Amino acid sequence: MRFKKTAISLIACSALGAASGASSGEGDNHFPRDVRVDHVLLISVDGLHAIDLENYIGAHPGSALAELAGQGVRYTGASSSRPSDSFPGLLAMVTGGSPISTGVFYDVSYDRTLFDPSNTNCSGAPGTVTTFDESIDLVDASGTDLDVIDPTKLPRGRNSSGRCVPVFPHDFLKVNTIFEVVKASGRRTAWADKHPAYDLVNGPSGKGVDDLFTPEITSPVGFDATVSVVCTAENDAKKVRAVVNEIGGLDHAGRPVGAVPAIFGMNFQAVSVGQKLTHDNADITCNQTDAQRLRGKSGGYLDAAGTPTEVLEYGLDKTDAALREMIDALKQRGLYHSTLVIVTAKHAQAPIDPGKVSKPGHLQDLVAALPGSSSNSAAQAIANAAVTDDDVALIWLQDQSRTQAVSDFLRANQKALFIQDVLSGESLKLKFNDPNRDNRTPDIIVVPNFGTIFTASSKKLAEHGGFSNDDTNVALLASNPALSRKVIKTPVQTTQIAPTILEALDLDPEALVAVQKEHASSLPGMGGREED
Repeated sequence: MRFKKTAISLIACSALGAASGASSGEGDNHFPRDVRVDHVLLISVDGLHAIDLENYIGAHPGSALAELAGQGVRYTGASSSRPSDSFPGLLAMVTGGSPISTGVFYDVSYDRTLFDPSNTNCSGAPGTVTTFDESIDLVDASGTDLDVIDPTKLPRGRNSSGRCVPVFPHDFLKVNTIFEVVKASGRRTAWADKHPAYDLVNGPSGKGVDDLFTPEITSPVGFDATVSVVCTAENDAKKVRAVVNEIGGLDHAGRPVGAVPAIFGMNFQAVSVGQKLTHDNADITCNQTDAQRLRGKSGGYLDAAGTPTEVLEYGLDKTDAALREMIDALKQRGLYHSTLVIVTAKHAQAPIDPGKVSKPGHLQDLVAALPGSSSNSAAQAIANAAVTDDDVALIWLQDQSRTQAVSDFLRANQKALFIQDVLSGESLKLKFNDPNRDNRTPDIIVVPNFGTIFTASSKKLAEHGGFSNDDTNVALLASNPALSRKVIKTPVQTTQIAPTILEALDLDPEALVAVQKEHASSLPGMGGREED
């Protein structure tokens, strides 16, 4: 029996629909009860803008994406997390929350209560950079990345017994995930992603995902697949095989487990890499035919309308072909009609327009280059701060009492530092927790001029992490043969994916702590008739 809302909730929803003039039909605020869903396949095509999806299905009417769009709802006004980094981006989808409740701002951030990995006694004053990227991988004596986490590289903190222990990514997360909720209902869960650090999705229990597969894409000691869209697509293919195996009732490696996951999926990286590369630089171990054709060619877009280069088009085509493989597997297994497929993105990428790219250098370096910075106390506070920057800059000060002075300094040098806006104090608290009371929230968030990436790297044409429309307006498509084709242009958030998934699986969205705290509702408009 489908999960029942309380009478009070139904009355409230009816009143809201009447007041807003909602016309999408019964179930506009909830997943339709007459659509049976036993499985949800969640796909993140990292970097995929809403305009990328529209352009692709328009140019490729026979594509897998076009098929999914023909029997589902496209949300063209969807927004990812802010900041639009991969960690908060994925957590939005699988917790229903933002950094307000998850406590996760970036894969490399800061915690005022934790200790450095070398501080095995948790002694002295707390406060450390928290790193959860490829650099925490375990590497053996031969220099091989083992695709697991090395606990000695993790920040440390005291557990409930007072012992000083490594803090794994799943420990870092402050709220539960859909995987934990679904698993608690007795059903199987699976996920595949780009780093072992995506242990994050296990949730605070550490056990949310039955089958977690994380083949490293950016080995800190070996080959970095992200130097080439061709090599990245091959890394994606490992995860595609895992998902196809899971559709067949196997685990990711092809071992029988006797059940298809109720919630499973993966992230694709080929589109994101295709958007960022200044030139493709395929390794000799990758597909040589494709590598030779694309080697040296630029990625990104040809214009502000989002016309892809040949390199980016390759990433889009490979991703679509992989989605076709999954669709065919669902059909062969007889699961297509009982599976809700959600295609979205952890983040988009900015800028789309190649003429807008500006790479002046890291924020701390720009500050250091200002006249008189060596004797300016605010400039020195920035030099001594923990700073994470891409097309945003998050600043955690050593002395929080300096926040106003540092903010004033940044605003006074706004033009020289390529700054559009500085969030701190009350303006920051409008969007996030008070940094004086929260152990994770940055003291200052710098929003750069559109197109500015705080880097001097010659390798990238775009980046994610920021607050701009190009960074956050992601593709979002929910598809099932029983759904009517619609395009909804009103704004939605990727935080609405998590409650939608739980409702589709006949589970209570309120089982998610972040949904309780931040009141994320299910995606609208899945009920009712087809629309143009």
